[in-house]
Amino acid sequence: MLENITWFGHDSFKITDGLVVYTDPYKIEKPDAADLILITHSHFDHCSVDDIVRVSGDKTVIAAPKDCAAKLKGNIKIAAPGDKFTAAGIEVEAVPAYNTNKDFHPKSHGWVGYVFTLGGRRYYIAGDTDHIAEMKTLKAIYAAFLPVSGVYVMTADEAVRAAFDIAPQFAIPMHYGDIVGTLKDAQRFADEIKRLTASGPKIETVILPQH
Repeated sequence: MLENITWFGHDSFKITDGLVVYTDPYKIEKPDAADLILITHSHFDHCSVDDIVRVSGDKTVIAAPKDCAAKLKGNIKIAAPGDKFTAAGIEVEAVPAYNTNKDFHPKSHGWVGYVFTLGGRRYYIAGDTDHIAEMKTLKAIYAAFLPVSGVYVMTADEAVRAAFDIAPQFAIPMHYGDIVGTLKDAQRFADEIKRLTASGPKIETVILPQH
């Protein structure tokens, strides 16, 4: 189950299915050569230049908002909410990511999450966001990576509501265990979805091991 997904902690994932996608690489120990790197915003724990370089090869495409793209070199695709494009042969949509009741990730900054299609499956990396209305527009998501720590992003309970708006096949908690949030947040998220889906449509939650 989800053997093609590796979690390195925080919002950093490697997803493979013929091609290799990294999201917000951070504290990566081993060099790699991604086909596509998706950067959600310019905070140091998401737009980590050293880590991006570590998983970049000659043909790697890097998608990032404008303020992060300015820090990077290589094949850069600037991404803003609503953009749809193909990068490294992968269909990508940049979607909004912002706070609604705090000021760490203002909507005006134009930071993003991404929906991307790999191996015929649609993945959603939410980025640093609260539970926002735009999540209701996301359709046919195979796996959704959702922040659960609170403080800078939505809480576990808010992430549960987001998961029901998105209705993915798999809901995977992230943004805990480093800087803010703990495994308890991820477990609360998983337990609450399990409780609420006991007699209804299933969303399977998976707490991935950290590599």
